Amino acid sequence: MDTIEKNKKIMLEKKVWAVIGVTPDTEKFGYKIYKKLKDHNYKVYGINPKYDEVEGDKIYASLKDLPEKPECVDMVVGPKVSKSVLKEIKEAGIEYVWFQPGTFDEEVIDLAEEYNLNIVYYDCVLVALGE
Repeated sequence: MDTIEKNKKIMLEKKVWAVIGVTPDTEKFGYKIYKKLKDHNYKVYGINPKYDEVEGDKIYASLKDLPEKPECVDMVVGPKVSKSVLKEIKEAGIEYVWFQPGTFDEEVIDLAEEYNLNIVYYDCVLVALGE
């Protein structure tokens, strides 16, 4: 089993997640992934400085604002934002990051590897949880 598959399996067993780029727009992945994780009984924190709440849940401006440290972070933002959030992830001591398709570029992956993060990319949480 390759590293990404192994990381994927470990991440799906983690129960506390943060979704970076959550949105109230039901057509967008930021919403669908957040909802899918919740529907699968994960404890999920939404992060997006643009919103205060999604479906009645409090949404946080950044990882630093969360009441507890998530075990896994799911990126649903562009590569530029992903890159800036990686520093926060490292500082928070979070080890697992899932990059949704379109949320990373080579630079982002290089940085994640430089920070020794366990990562999954080219893979979608919705697919992994059986959309």
